[in-house]
Parts: sequence; structure tokens; C-alpha cells
Amino acid sequence: MRIHLALRRHVAPLLLAIGLVLTASATAHPATGRSVPLRVATYNVHAGAGADEVFDLDRQVRALRSLDADVIGLQEVDVHWGARSEWRDLARELGHRLGMHVAFGPIYSLAPEPAASRPTAPRREFGVAVLSRHPVLRVRNHELTRLSTQGENPRPEPAPGFLQATVAVRGVPLDVYATHLDYRPDPAVRTAQVADMLQVMNRPCPRRCPAHLLLGDFNAQPDAPELAPLWATLRDADPGAPTFPATAPESRIDYVAVSAGVEIRSARTAPTGSASDHLPVVAELRLGRR
Repeated sequence: MRIHLALRRHVAPLLLAIGLVLTASATAHPATGRSVPLRVATYNVHAGAGADEVFDLDRQVRALRSLDADVIGLQEVDVHWGARSEWRDLARELGHRLGMHVAFGPIYSLAPEPAASRPTAPRREFGVAVLSRHPVLRVRNHELTRLSTQGENPRPEPAPGFLQATVAVRGVPLDVYATHLDYRPDPAVRTAQVADMLQVMNRPCPRRCPAHLLLGDFNAQPDAPELAPLWATLRDADPGAPTFPATAPESRIDYVAVSAGVEIRSARTAPTGSASDHLPVVAELRLGRR
């Protein structure tokens, strides 16, 4: 009996220590240490219409689900905008049907049309969105220089629609920016927009800044001079294929770009058929723990 008691006095602390180690291991994430895997995508959803100009949100839900992405940046998102999207809130509906958190950044936010005016009528909005399987911690809608499509004789001026959603990827903060740059052949507005985006993304932080992604439709090819300043600080997840138009792609105008602290493992375009007039870009990344 004295032997058993002596063993118990020595073994019990050892078992306790082993238990603490096992508990810590069980609660730590499997990717603890170097990096966390993350699949991201960008997709211009064309206000819910396909390349055939038919509004079909079910078709787009199937396309988005097939990407199996953790984070998705969306462009041309209608929220109660008009008859073309059946006055529906596409941001909220896509998030709900995909089981993802939603952040929406309107570019335009207009009063309801007179025929629809009533005390509870929602505003007509159009913009960009971020869908995320991971919790969204903060949302900001920054301004860019824009040439409005909603008025006569527009001039370049600051307007919202540069969305920043800070998400917690398994405990690692990540700033996800969604953008849609000017479509006109003259690059002057895009040049100003790139400068505006860089000013936002490169602003100092009170503490260490999170890594960030830039997801969007840039309406310019990778070698366009107006995009050159982006590539001085960001890396392009090149899918190796054009993204527009979806049915016979000729131009690569849709992008996943990453900052320092994010490793690009691969990138591709996804075969989503005619669900939109753009093809999505999907990238496999690894997010460094900082």
C-alpha cells in the first residue's frame, strides 16, 4: 500500500500536467503556428442577371455555392433597386441562402420612386458586398472619386462604395476590401480611384495593421498604367485566364489582390456558365499569423 501511495503522489501531478497539455492542444486551432488556409473569390453578379440578361437569382446562388469560398467580394449588387431585380435585397438574400455573413456598401442610395413612396418604402441602393463564412467584426464604406451614372452632366467627385469588412478568420483579423472601378475608356477616373484606394488601405493603424485583400471588378487589364501603383504594394492572384465576357472571355478585369502577410497558393476562373456576364476568380490563400 505504501508503494501505491508513493506512486500516486508522483504520478498524479504528471497526469495533471499531461491533461493540461492535451486540453490546450484540443482547444488550439489545427493551423496554429504558421498560417491559416482561406479560399476567396470575386464575382460581378450583374444585378442578378445572367449573360442572357435574364434575372435568375437561383442560378447565381448555385454558381456561388459551387465556388465553396470562405470570403466572396460581389459587385453590381441591387438592394431594392428596381424592377430588373424584382425590387429584392440581393445582398441579404444571397447571404441568407448561402449561410454567410453579409456586409453591403452602397455606391448609390436613392429615395424610393414616387410610385412606391410610402412610410416604410426602403431606399433604392446599388453597390458592392462581402459575403463571409467568418464573423464580420467591423464595416466601413469609404469614398472614392466617382463619375455618377445617376445624374446629368456629372463631374468626378467623392462618393461611397469602397467597402471594408474586417473579418476574424479563425482568430486572425483580415481586412477585406470590395471595389468596382469606373468602366469608361478614359482612365482618368480609375487613376484617381486607385490613388484613393491606396490612401485608405495604407493609412496607419493604432497597432499592427491586419493583412488585407482587394476584391473587385477593376474594368482594366493587369498591365493598364492606371493599375500600376496597386502592384507596387499588392500581389495579383493571376488566374491565368480572362474573365469577361463570361460566354467568350477576352479581357481579365476581375481581381483578387493580396497584401504582405497573405500567401497565394493558386488562382483560377470558375466555370459558372452564363450565371453572370463575368466569370468569378477563385484564389487559394494562406493567411499568416502576425
